[in-house]
Amino acid sequence: MSEPVDQLIHARWVIPVSPADTVFEHYSVAIRAGAIVDVLPQSEARSRYRPAEEVELGEHALIPGLVNLHAHAAMNLMRGMGDDLPLMRWLQETIWPAESKHVSPGFVHDGTLLAAREMLRGGITTCNDMYFYPEAAAKAFDEAGMRAVVGIIMLDFPTPYASDPDDYLRKGLRTRDQWRDAPLLGFSVAPHAPYTVSDTSFERVASLAAELDLPVHIHVHETATEISDGMAAHGVRPLARLERLGLLGPNLIAVHAVHLDDTDLARLAHHGCSVAHCPTSNMKLGSGIAPLSSLVKRGINVGLGSDGAASNNRLDIFQEMRHAALLAKAVNCDASVIPAHLALHMATLGGARALGMESEIGSITPGKRADLCAVSLSGPLMQPCFDPVSHLVYVCGRDQVSHVWVDGTLRVKDGTTLLRISDKELLEITTVWQTKLVN
Repeated sequence: MSEPVDQLIHARWVIPVSPADTVFEHYSVAIRAGAIVDVLPQSEARSRYRPAEEVELGEHALIPGLVNLHAHAAMNLMRGMGDDLPLMRWLQETIWPAESKHVSPGFVHDGTLLAAREMLRGGITTCNDMYFYPEAAAKAFDEAGMRAVVGIIMLDFPTPYASDPDDYLRKGLRTRDQWRDAPLLGFSVAPHAPYTVSDTSFERVASLAAELDLPVHIHVHETATEISDGMAAHGVRPLARLERLGLLGPNLIAVHAVHLDDTDLARLAHHGCSVAHCPTSNMKLGSGIAPLSSLVKRGINVGLGSDGAASNNRLDIFQEMRHAALLAKAVNCDASVIPAHLALHMATLGGARALGMESEIGSITPGKRADLCAVSLSGPLMQPCFDPVSHLVYVCGRDQVSHVWVDGTLRVKDGTTLLRISDKELLEITTVWQTKLVN
């Protein structure tokens, strides 16, 4: 007797990510109630299971849904603003003035919905987000049917969103309570950066994260100036300061982590921290190149992030995989560092591990949620294909993504994003915001 399942997906290649360096050819994935129940050869799958729906992906690689470990989704509405400026000038002259004038719940909702559409179309099924009005971001991610970890942002200065650190935390925790039962949404504590958050506030973040078992999502060691200013103000490097305040631990996601010396690397490794590597944003802002190979050699977990569309200017983890691998090879003058399988691991299981979601997502493993991405390797641009993982990192782009599932639900089909809002409506919304932002 065959066993009923909701879906059987048959692919030319299934790349599970775990076990490492594994490629299954002519395999199938069985899904029931949004979870992966089996990964097995197609011939066995067809005899063992009776699916309600069957998907044939004859020239595709099926991979875990990609994890964007660092984004400011609502900033999609600021794409291209303040280009070609270093970080602090970009913030002070363009971004912060625009935010103080225009950021609102409506801005965050609409910008996040635009970002969710972009990410899903590019195979990203999970986003670790940090921005104002997290309640509006949560609503947009929920409407898009995308998995997200929403940041409870904190700064030490007032913004239109909140008046002081207590207000940021109070509003963020209220949002978390409101969305507690949403199956695709989680939360982190997201202090912005060492230069915008005081010691007292950091101590509160550490206590809250420990009490609620939440990730801590923070920009750190992004620029050389941040480190020199931090040492002048506090007498130690920013990571040493965070260690002193109890922030370093397995739940810490150190975003950017570009300027690291041996003591910084030792601290991250000792405390089991993760790094959100954002190579494209780091290049665009002229921040530098993170020592990725050194992070890997120390056993530090690394995921990949896009940053916001205002500093990238795209939310594209295929691009981040390629840039991460190639930059590491160039900087080290060593073609063997960050091979393709490792870059794919960073884009999937590495990000999941950083978020504490390794048991739920990040690999095509029975028992995990069915967050999946199908990439077409057909056509002349993809030929010949000797190694599908190599193609995913060095040849493919997000345009080759054909199908995306989140929790077993199809969100992209044959390259078309399946949202409740049409592309035409999204374009109308963004046109309105663009007009406001230039006035």
